Amino acid sequence: MPTPTRSATPGKGRHRGKGKGDGSRPGGRRSAAVATGAAVTAAAAAADVTTPATTASTASTAPEVSGDVPGDAVTPTDTTVDLTDRSYYINRELSMLTFQRRVLEEVRDERNPLIERVKFLSILGSNLGEFFMVRVAGLRQQVEAGVADLSADGMTPAEQLVACRELAYQLMYEARDAWVSEIVPQLAEAGVHIHDFDTLGEAQRAAAIAYFERGVFPVLTPLAFDPGRPFPHISNLSLNLAVLLRDENDQQLFARVKVPSSLPRLAAVPAPKGLSAAAKTRRYDFVWLEQLIAANLGELFPGMTSVGTYAFRVTRDAEMSIQELEADDLLETIEEGVLRRRFGSVVRLTIDGTTPADVRHILLDNLDLEPEGMVAVDPPLGMSGINLLGLDRPDLKDPPFVPAVPEGLGDPELSIFAAIRKHDILIHRPYESFGPVVDWLESAAHDPDVLAIKMTLYRVGRNAPAVAALLEAARNGKEVAVLVELKARFDEESNIEWARALEDEGVHVVYGLVGIKTHSKIAMVVRREGDGIRRYVHLGTGNYNVVTARLYTDLDLFTCDEVIGQDATELFNFLTGFSRSRDYKKLLVGPINLRERFEALLEREIDHQVAGRGGHLIFKMNSLIDRKMIATLYRASQAGVKVDLLVRGMCSLRPGIPGVSDNIKVTSIVGRFLEHSRIYWFRNGGAEEVLVGSADLMPRNLNRRVEVLFPVEDKALVRRLRDDILAVYLRDNVKARFMQADGSYVHAVPAEGEEPLDSQVWFIEHASDRATSPAQSDRRRGKRRLPAGH
Repeated sequence: MPTPTRSATPGKGRHRGKGKGDGSRPGGRRSAAVATGAAVTAAAAAADVTTPATTASTASTAPEVSGDVPGDAVTPTDTTVDLTDRSYYINRELSMLTFQRRVLEEVRDERNPLIERVKFLSILGSNLGEFFMVRVAGLRQQVEAGVADLSADGMTPAEQLVACRELAYQLMYEARDAWVSEIVPQLAEAGVHIHDFDTLGEAQRAAAIAYFERGVFPVLTPLAFDPGRPFPHISNLSLNLAVLLRDENDQQLFARVKVPSSLPRLAAVPAPKGLSAAAKTRRYDFVWLEQLIAANLGELFPGMTSVGTYAFRVTRDAEMSIQELEADDLLETIEEGVLRRRFGSVVRLTIDGTTPADVRHILLDNLDLEPEGMVAVDPPLGMSGINLLGLDRPDLKDPPFVPAVPEGLGDPELSIFAAIRKHDILIHRPYESFGPVVDWLESAAHDPDVLAIKMTLYRVGRNAPAVAALLEAARNGKEVAVLVELKARFDEESNIEWARALEDEGVHVVYGLVGIKTHSKIAMVVRREGDGIRRYVHLGTGNYNVVTARLYTDLDLFTCDEVIGQDATELFNFLTGFSRSRDYKKLLVGPINLRERFEALLEREIDHQVAGRGGHLIFKMNSLIDRKMIATLYRASQAGVKVDLLVRGMCSLRPGIPGVSDNIKVTSIVGRFLEHSRIYWFRNGGAEEVLVGSADLMPRNLNRRVEVLFPVEDKALVRRLRDDILAVYLRDNVKARFMQADGSYVHAVPAEGEEPLDSQVWFIEHASDRATSPAQSDRRRGKRRLPAGH
């Protein structure tokens, strides 16, 4: 659809108008009409801009990225525009919720296999839960502390809190509407039946009750609430039943029953009687666990009469304030913080819409929550717990694929160290296998010539073969030094366990740096070769995690470049010792030199454009919210630099504002895999330069984290990043959404006569190309390179 047009001029005052939503509000009993994502973002961010209409077909045209044609010299940046004007920036919290709307679009997209749509529904529920635990919790803390600082777009914390709740609640309503009106009926048509307990047939009900008595009842612990027994603690994200009972004296009582998270949310029941064997083939029948419990409360409360049962769920503040400077032992401090998180204040209470007023009051009073923090929705509650991926229905899932062997690693006669010595190796996950990264560490653990291994670990998960390799290396007498970032949110417990296991084997373990997180993904192997040593370095955009390696798109680089090896040594000395060196030759390291070096590269591109050498930037990242970086990108656009931004999630920049961001396009791709790689391509007057790494353009990444951006210098790999990765993303007309100046997004539509191109599917189909010789790969790249003008 065309972008809405505003009549006012940027910077001439603020306007908080009401926008018309692009989706309907399901149900008729919700209080207050709530605007949808695009409209709330526009209204809350209140940017009075005139936005040029951009159709999906024209926006999907891919830019030319070969860097061959210089542009004309232009007039220097217009300094009359005040780039600090808050109307040029989008609120980061609302931008994050707008991303969640794009996830919801995947739920409703019938091109996605049905069970994958359920997966996106679960992801949306999980994302919203984390949003409340972290972002809403932070806003509440600011409001309670009387913080009056304005956000980038000029909103107070109180205004942001109201806008975030409204938009998040609306997403919750729409997610349930999609579940009830679209997903459940289509699942039933496909043979996957999700029943309410009261609709079960006689035989099904008997089987369900037998399962309850055998496998559910022994796990339950009913907790009464009366003058002698205090209101029970409600754990974070737990699903609960508020139970009203009446005793023999006709006195009304209240109890809480927790729905066990250790049991499947959907309890299997047999197919109805009377179906033929063919009809039962690949058929699945389920009933909700909470309904099964509610229907059998007599077993829990014998002698009582059940008056009503109402599901509810709480979300707690998950932020941890860690006084690192005062902590004698950071490991113990983090452990205490993880424990406290379970008892954090409640930031959201989700209740069944049928819950009566007296039960609502009991919950609000005892959870110490304001009414604005309660949201009434139709069942089911806790949609993050709905998981059908385990069903044996491949016809309802994404087709499986086997990751390709990365180019340069397919020769069984060639060791991985010899392969790296031949040339740098780039891995594009998940289309290419993460296995070589683990193989490299395992080889290093057993290689008698390897002297030392150094590595940073951020999120490795419970199953961590990379850590197992480090443990083996320590047992084999290698010098092993590891920084385990204990402050990686929601991974603290796992990281604590690995830190202790590594220490038990004699590994030198550092828990992190005071005041900042270590988010970089880097490992170095020091190997004795001939009369000297050689340093082999792995650098990446993703964690050393075998699970996310199959779910996230990331890039890995193996190199034995001597200068990068020297830089890596300086970095590890900084992480484990007291080095304060700023003399990094090739690596951009946050918070040491990353911001200033990156800003210099942006200024260089502006200079190229002004001098007539043609300026072009293509950046791919997760989030873009740093105001100084955005202002510099605005100046680049004003100078005529062509700016293509691939931003998956939050984006505070407004593209397409006349005189400010006319030359900037922002694309978000949401698909089967989470787009996680960061790539920064600079045309650089034809001598193109590309950086890859762990950092997004956010204040926390640039100022408060140890991040690494590294150059990819092999010309064949630069061409691959430009022509086989970035150019493909920019041609995506299936999963791409194009950002408008008001913060809304328009879904890509193939132009007339244009073939649909889903970039992630394209990468799967072409991954095997990388397993061929470099010369063959170069010829393939030449054929696929975008023609001039695209």
